[in-house]
Amino acid sequence: MEEIEISSWATLDALKKAADVVETVGDFHSDQEMYVFCVLDEDYLELGYSTAGPNYLRHYADEDEFTEAIEKRREGLDDSLLDDGDYDDFEDEGLDFDDESDDL
Repeated sequence: MEEIEISSWATLDALKKAADVVETVGDFHSDQEMYVFCVLDEDYLELGYSTAGPNYLRHYADEDEFTEAIEKRREGLDDSLLDDGDYDDFEDEGLDFDDESDDL
């Protein structure tokens, strides 16, 4: 695997547009990162978009390495979701969501 830092999302978007997207992992709303796995000609690429850190382009040597990277990225994202805490005990005490728009 080779990696280079990319400063512009426009560069990543141009690569994504030219390639065949295989899978997208993550999103900006919940993860602040998104990883686009794609194939351009015979090159296996990962486009790493981030709102909090550097963006990058990774090139994988072959399809096996590429597939393994997708699995690791999925697992890493699933594990990070479990670390966000337990929201089952959350209660909306003291919050009134009644629609008062009729009073206007």
